[in-house]
Amino acid sequence: MLDLFVTVDGQKLRLGYTTGSCAVAAAKAAAIMLTGGTAVSKVSINTPAGIKLDLDVLHAELGADYASCAIQKDAGDDTDLTDGMEIFARVTKRSDGQITVDGGEGIGRITRKGLFGEIGEAAINPVPRRLIAEELGQISPCGFDVVIYAPEGELIAKRTFNKNIGIVGGVSIIGTRGIVYPKSEEAYKKTIELELHAVKENDGIGALLLVPGAHGIKTAAELGINVPAVEMSNFAGFALTAAYMEGFRNFYIVGHIGKLAKIALGIFQTHNRTADTRMEAFVYYLALREAPIALVKKVMEALTAEEASELVIAAGYENIFFDMEEGICSRIKTYLKADDVQVHCRIYSMKRLHLYSPRINGKAR
Repeated sequence: MLDLFVTVDGQKLRLGYTTGSCAVAAAKAAAIMLTGGTAVSKVSINTPAGIKLDLDVLHAELGADYASCAIQKDAGDDTDLTDGMEIFARVTKRSDGQITVDGGEGIGRITRKGLFGEIGEAAINPVPRRLIAEELGQISPCGFDVVIYAPEGELIAKRTFNKNIGIVGGVSIIGTRGIVYPKSEEAYKKTIELELHAVKENDGIGALLLVPGAHGIKTAAELGINVPAVEMSNFAGFALTAAYMEGFRNFYIVGHIGKLAKIALGIFQTHNRTADTRMEAFVYYLALREAPIALVKKVMEALTAEEASELVIAAGYENIFFDMEEGICSRIKTYLKADDVQVHCRIYSMKRLHLYSPRINGKAR
């Protein structure tokens, strides 16, 4: 059990860790057992959030040519359907230095384009895959084959929305930060205000990067945008207003197409329960480019913004992402009712660092 807490609306709430962290820890523990020849009862990993996890190893098993074990998911006080589920890893050695990661029983498979992997692949997020490779690469140079599985996964997945987005047969192994943070809406807004004030006090009133989540900060750095950052989650309108009230006038907005497509239509609370207008945004901007109706209909049938983006790019209408970025900049100025602000926007997908490329139709931005 993770013994770390945050205060939310006056309540002391415990943090948890993701299925991704479970998979990484289980794979690391199994690899240690396989190379060391003895079972282990504890394993430690570092998460992208900067928090070290010391986790109990369950069901440790050491065979002639493999090792396996499990880590129990702990969602803290932000419980979900996977809370308490055991995530297993089975590890075998290779001799070529390569590390492969696949899913077994209870791990979903991707059946539609536009998600974080190819059709047929196990639904294991790129971040846990990378962390497994990094952790196991430090244990031995021999290489490993890793299979992540969850005996309860298929049953639990039937109660989730996985099937609706094209993941069938089990749960997803996800988590870009590795830690589950329980937060109410008011608590998150207070955090935004505190972080904005801290940036102002420490760095002054200069350029400010606003992102929906931590991945946006990493992407912004890869795009050469290195300015103080604040995560706005789904509260884009609140964050922009609060930043403007603090005195900020130069904004960089960097985010995934699934979130920023909504802002491109003037929607500043981007949670799916409030507004799920991703495909409508594609349709609007395709219409401005006079795209053929066949493409518009195909995009409307897409289940994810990733899938829609690939359809648009394949059809040669990548310029709509430039239009979306310009639309976001314009709508932010309108939302703030301010002419004294500068706004710069970059939209990315999990496959593409920047969705707009000036090579399309030979037009430069």
